[in-house]
Amino acid sequence: MSVARTWSVALAGVEGTMVEVEASQSNATPELRIIGLPDKALGEAGHRVRSACANRGLPLPRRKVTINLSPASLPKQGSAFDLAIAIAAVATELTMAAERLAETVHLGELGLDGRLRAVPGVLPAVVAAAAAGFRRVVVPVANVAEAELVAGIEVQGAATLSEVARSHGAIVDVDEPPAAPEAAPDEPAPPPPPDLAEVIGQREAVEALVTAAAGGHHLLMCGPPGAGKTMLAQRLPGILPDLDDAAALTAASIRSLTGVPVTSLERTPPFEAPHHSASIAALVGGGSRGVRPGAIVRASEGVLFLDEAGEFAASALDALRQPLESGRIVIHRAAGTAAFPARFQLVLATNPCPCGNHGIRGAVCECPPAAIRRYLNRLSGPLLDRIDIQLTMTRVVVADSRLLSPGPTTAQARAQVREARARAAHRLRDTPWRTNAQVSGAWLRDGPHAPPPVIRRPLDAALHRGALTLRGFDRALRTAWSIADIAARPQLSLDDIAHALYLKKGFAS
Repeated sequence: MSVARTWSVALAGVEGTMVEVEASQSNATPELRIIGLPDKALGEAGHRVRSACANRGLPLPRRKVTINLSPASLPKQGSAFDLAIAIAAVATELTMAAERLAETVHLGELGLDGRLRAVPGVLPAVVAAAAAGFRRVVVPVANVAEAELVAGIEVQGAATLSEVARSHGAIVDVDEPPAAPEAAPDEPAPPPPPDLAEVIGQREAVEALVTAAAGGHHLLMCGPPGAGKTMLAQRLPGILPDLDDAAALTAASIRSLTGVPVTSLERTPPFEAPHHSASIAALVGGGSRGVRPGAIVRASEGVLFLDEAGEFAASALDALRQPLESGRIVIHRAAGTAAFPARFQLVLATNPCPCGNHGIRGAVCECPPAAIRRYLNRLSGPLLDRIDIQLTMTRVVVADSRLLSPGPTTAQARAQVREARARAAHRLRDTPWRTNAQVSGAWLRDGPHAPPPVIRRPLDAALHRGALTLRGFDRALRTAWSIADIAARPQLSLDDIAHALYLKKGFAS
């Protein structure tokens, strides 16, 4: 055929755009020219295609072959286009089923010997293909398990380029040497979550953690070293409900983009804990060439834990403010933009001062007042205003757990959270929200379940004094509803409002 057409996918973040790959011959000096805004890796595909075809007995035309990636104005990057380019180019010389080619999406990188190598981002690419109405996709053998996670699409795994050409009706006369298919790496099994019962002597903090899990609220813990802040944060994913199908697919798509092998839909919410030396790009994403997801993206549908938050650069922390409100991050670069989901639950842990002893009974703090203010001011007012629960913790003074009332286990706390979220979902059944942290402020204040003025009087007084912003007012209302859901109360009480206001203002900077 003079012009051959097939399809591939261009990814911008987790969002995929279908790209039609066209190949056409012309009477000119033999060359394989790729047009349509390819990046450096994609521009080198011509060399890989020529070597792969030669080593697999697939003839390329002895004329100029132009490969057009349409839409031409869309930037394209990566080596996942190799297979589509090779099949379209070979189809201009060999007889293939044109209709089958035009109905199939091809994804995969070519080795010089014609083998197909795994590529990152196959899962979101197959999701985009299925959403666009395609029902067949060809991927490397190592990516088959990942692609098969998408329902309603036929997945064909291939080990070599000639194997793909044969599936489209091409007759390859030369016997190809055997090639062992690239094995899919095993996805590491997640470690068992630590148990909440291991946290000793922090009953109030455990209750705050359960409240945060019940409503999806952001949490700040301020306390001295050894108070159990990290232990609590690490146990939060274990008491959160399992991810539903959509959330699990989103989390798996993000893992696929980062190059992590994906063979199943992990139901445990992800947990990310970047080091305090992380830059803005490491937190929110970026890169000089391809845009890579940052920690907030990898934590989407799960928990982002920033330990030693006072040691993070203030600019890096403030970069979280917009994603905390919108639940997504759009990264703009000269070559284009990339959008990622960023609906995570933020947990911050910080010391009260650089040495950690400020205000601690029996401890000596030698930090000057200016250093303490500078340390705490890294958590800016606008960022703190977006934190629903701000908790001050103290050191545990009894080491023997037998002398303390036992705290809830992870299973018990998880059951509490599940029941509270079910009550919230029932109350919000006619709205687009499912957790209290997602509900809009207008609906909380003026909707069908708005508390009467006598109940919300403490919040009105705090707003009038300037102790709360209107955003903080709404966030305290959301926390109050989570407290009421845990207690199985259908309406807010004055105690719920007072408790939520205490949790909101429990950290004094």
